[in-house]
Amino acid sequence: MKKSILITGCSSGIGYETAHYLHRHGYDVYATARNLDDVEKLREEGLNALRLDVTDTDSIDTALESVLTQTGGTLYALFNNAGYGQPGALEDLPSEALREQFETNVIGLHEMTKRIIPVMRAQGYGRIIQHSSILGLISLRFRGAYNASKYAIEGLCDTLRLELQGSNIRVVTMNTGPIHSRFRENATKKFLQYIDIEKSVFIKEYQEEVLARKEKKSESDPFTKEPIDVNKKVLLALEKEPPRPRYYVTSATHILGTLKRLLPTAWLDKILLRV
Repeated sequence: MKKSILITGCSSGIGYETAHYLHRHGYDVYATARNLDDVEKLREEGLNALRLDVTDTDSIDTALESVLTQTGGTLYALFNNAGYGQPGALEDLPSEALREQFETNVIGLHEMTKRIIPVMRAQGYGRIIQHSSILGLISLRFRGAYNASKYAIEGLCDTLRLELQGSNIRVVTMNTGPIHSRFRENATKKFLQYIDIEKSVFIKEYQEEVLARKEKKSESDPFTKEPIDVNKKVLLALEKEPPRPRYYVTSATHILGTLKRLLPTAWLDKILLRV
């Protein structure tokens, strides 16, 4: 019998590629996206796709009911992948933007997790993969909202692992680094939506770093990898018994994660100001 997995945030990038990858590897994949056009595209490509907006409880209810009806009330795994980045210096960031960032990246992830745990407890097993980031381990300038959301995910994951001990429900944290996707494109839209560039003391840095970042991250960038690097780790987290509590993806994550553990804070700050 195929193992079933529900994946959030499959409109593009990591979620999209992971859904197809696991489908090719024999999984019963339920790929979800917020936009109906993206759902239809996924269906046309042969995936079982549903609309799911992690910030909308009615949408979550409808999607989960449909999935569990199709699986006979069971679910092997949940990959909480949905999320986005909100750039901007913290002093320029409206509270509304921070709330919106947390609603998707943290509250949505928590709501999905909370809904699926009773299903996994009843069946006696399950895997919950939470998509964190290298920015859940270290912080970068102008990424405060995203940093904070991913640090929050780290706290939720570490706590949930302890609370689910003995349940045979495995919680896995996926710390990804830079991956080729529409992440930066979408982040730039959020940046332009919420940040008043002209009134900021960081106008020069915004123009040279934040807005120019897509051009700087070229295909030859050795630190930016392809979604397949994440796909392989997700498959490993699903099939290894037991899985590791945490998987690093990309060399940037390994390097900076190691430096975070080894260096004094002041030394690490000097390095991160140059990233």
